[in-house]
Amino acid sequence: MKVFYRQAASDDVVRQFRHYLIEQNVPEIALRFRDAVRHTVDSLREHPLVGARYRSRKPELQNLRSWPVAGFEAVRIYYLAESDAMHVIRVLHGKRDVKRILERGSSI
Repeated sequence: MKVFYRQAASDDVVRQFRHYLIEQNVPEIALRFRDAVRHTVDSLREHPLVGARYRSRKPELQNLRSWPVAGFEAVRIYYLAESDAMHVIRVLHGKRDVKRILERGSSI
């Protein structure tokens, strides 16, 4: 199964990485976060239906799933699973207004 990252998801990972690296000055955690995202996505490739479905009335979000980043459970990967591909839509920390972000940017 191929994995495709939406630009917003890539930006989310970079934003969180920079938060740990620059704002918190903990480079070891920044690197651990980056590796944890990769590891979690690799695991999801093997078992894409494990993630909980995102609840929304918007039809385009009905198949959206989420799963926590291993070791960083406050951060969730929001993705769409198809038979031959997985699309990582967003990677969001739970302190953010996840519903607003996903519902507003729902042109999935």
